[in-house]
Amino acid sequence: MLPAVAIVGRPNVGKSTLFNRIIGERKSITDDLSGITRDRIYGKASWLNRQFRLIDTGGIEISDAPFLTEIKAQAEIAIEESDVIIFAVDGRSGLLPTDRDVMDMLYQSGKPIVVAVNKLESEKHRENLFDFYELGAASVVMISSAHGLGIGNLLDEVIAYLPAETEDEYAEDYRKIAIIGRPNVGKSSLTNAILGNERVIVSSESGTTTDSIDTEFTKDEHNYVVIDTAGMKKRGKIYENVDRYANLRALSAIDRSDICLVVIDAETGIQLQDKHIAGYALENHKALILVVNKWDAIERDEHTMIEWEKKIRTEFKFLSYVPIVYLSAKTKARMKTLFPVIEQVFENYNRRVSTSVLNEVIQEAMLLNPPKEHNQKIVRVYYASQVKVKCPTFVLFVNDTECMHFSYYRYLENRIRERFDFLGTPLNLVLRNRE
Repeated sequence: MLPAVAIVGRPNVGKSTLFNRIIGERKSITDDLSGITRDRIYGKASWLNRQFRLIDTGGIEISDAPFLTEIKAQAEIAIEESDVIIFAVDGRSGLLPTDRDVMDMLYQSGKPIVVAVNKLESEKHRENLFDFYELGAASVVMISSAHGLGIGNLLDEVIAYLPAETEDEYAEDYRKIAIIGRPNVGKSSLTNAILGNERVIVSSESGTTTDSIDTEFTKDEHNYVVIDTAGMKKRGKIYENVDRYANLRALSAIDRSDICLVVIDAETGIQLQDKHIAGYALENHKALILVVNKWDAIERDEHTMIEWEKKIRTEFKFLSYVPIVYLSAKTKARMKTLFPVIEQVFENYNRRVSTSVLNEVIQEAMLLNPPKEHNQKIVRVYYASQVKVKCPTFVLFVNDTECMHFSYYRYLENRIRERFDFLGTPLNLVLRNRE
């Protein structure tokens, strides 16, 4: 489990800009995906080979609520979820009483606090920096998130306080399955149907589940962990602190899983938020299965499944390799179709390709469709090797990482998929310059 870092502060101090600046250092994690709006509160970042989860606590809006209540909601989330807290303040306005109030709340956590004094790109405001030492934080760093100044110094301080990554509590052979989706799409019902009992509370009211629940079980001599998560609401619909906390817990459950079952409500149809949720799982290189639930609740004929298939492939173009399962968790109809797909996807997620065969596929693909010039160079792939499973990761040693166009990257990925069975699992192709 990766350690977590939260960015906390009053409005308009540059929290979101700082969040984007830090996340932007990881281009491989934050590449744009077609059809996914990247409006999120949670991401991954790395600095000096240390990876961590980053939490943006900005943007909470509670109408007619006192100003301090909004700040307290942000601070409480940070205290609960994070290992290190970045307290963002406005260096231009100097130390304000509200900053002291926030610091008093954060101190109660007993966690390391790094004060990021933002907006100090101009010399005339830099004398305000010394006022913030009065807060007594572990570190005080001068930055400008808009201009990228001091970000490296800030991250140096942050990783110095990060705890070691915790090892996975489950053995390697466990199939860790996270059930994710919007509120009230039937996630808890699906969990109970998988487990064969009423382990999780099921209600027609959305938001019944507010935490992630792990349950271990064995089926056909295989070990599983199923993680039921809270419904993930759109950022604009997260009004209450409990909803925001539930969202963070659900995202953390995705991080811990191998396979994510993205549950879609057949009654309400595909929503934009379904794509947001699937996109987050894909960003984190998790295997995926699209589960269309409440299949019993809609009128069907011999063409219904074909029409749904077309609709899903159109809406989820970025998940063309992901299998679809149609079932009803409530009536248990078609539940028997789910586990064979889970087993197949888990096997693919752990698939290892021999180096010799992989290089044959790459060279053959480049002969059939030679790369075109990009950035005034033509890419050459000298050698390829698989370095990781879960998800399958391939390193391609090339003459120049900047001269492979994104479309050619996708072309090579598709050729690998054609040759090997990677149904349900993303592939990660890493480009490296040959020494």
